[in-house]
Amino acid sequence: MVPHTFQKGGPGRVARLIRRLILTVSVIIIEVAMLASMMLQGDNNPTLARDAMFATLMIVLNGMVGGALIMGALRYWEQDYNLTGARAFLVVLTALSVFALVLPNYTETAPDPVRAPGKAILFAAITLLFYPAFVVIQTMRHRAFFDEPDSNGTESSGTEVSSRGGASDRPDKGETNHSLTFHTIMLVLCLLPVVILAEYLGEIVNYGIEDLGLPDALGGVLIAVLVLTPEILSAFSAALSNRLQRSINICLGSALSTIGLTVPAVLAIGMITGRDAELGLTGQETVLLVLTLFVSGMTFGGGRTNVINGIVHLLLFLVYVVLIFSP
Repeated sequence: MVPHTFQKGGPGRVARLIRRLILTVSVIIIEVAMLASMMLQGDNNPTLARDAMFATLMIVLNGMVGGALIMGALRYWEQDYNLTGARAFLVVLTALSVFALVLPNYTETAPDPVRAPGKAILFAAITLLFYPAFVVIQTMRHRAFFDEPDSNGTESSGTEVSSRGGASDRPDKGETNHSLTFHTIMLVLCLLPVVILAEYLGEIVNYGIEDLGLPDALGGVLIAVLVLTPEILSAFSAALSNRLQRSINICLGSALSTIGLTVPAVLAIGMITGRDAELGLTGQETVLLVLTLFVSGMTFGGGRTNVINGIVHLLLFLVYVVLIFSP
């Protein structure tokens, strides 16, 4: 017998799932295009992709989450969210982050696309399997895990998530429901100029950092900020509207898709172009990542959040920024 969650959606649910995956891939394409252009410009920078992914995690898990929690707490004192959904995000995100960014430091041969292509392919394949498996669970089998709780005063019959974590099943009022083909064509037309301009932007960032003598890690931060800006605004807006679950879905979905899809893309670029790609974090960064994941687990382990949680995350983000310039 087909599970009830599959019977309800039918073809429409499959179309929504495809739309979400297209939007997710489009955002990752922009990020990978900028990474590729910077990797191929100037000197070989094997840590660029690692820095960009680590910057994304720090911006999302500390900057975005901290900002959203503080904004929501200042307006509503405390906010509810779906505990099961947040835990599901963090379980996958923790495993994926440690596997992709910490484990390479403890293998006898690092998964470098030039020196160890076999291990690089293995890491890319395993990392790539994490994300689509989670998306299927999120959007089809266990959709209710990621719905707004009833206590927030919002309807909970549709999952509210970002382009990288899904989207609401019901279109907003006044929104025209175009076909999947229309959205795909328009997305490609909008994506092409962005990808083309990424080469010039990557060159400006690359040589600008070199000329000014700024830390190499700043290049990854700039890429992460440019890619995450729309989702930062969406997460803050959702928190201010007392839709914390949507804000969580946006934040954690962004981090998860970045790790799950960027790692295999970067390793593939390295194998094709012969450029090194170093995934393992430094000891200092590893401590900060583990601390961030631990604090995130504590923050999203009780069902309600307040201003204290947000302050702690923002302080961790401040530490990250300071360590970029003074490691």
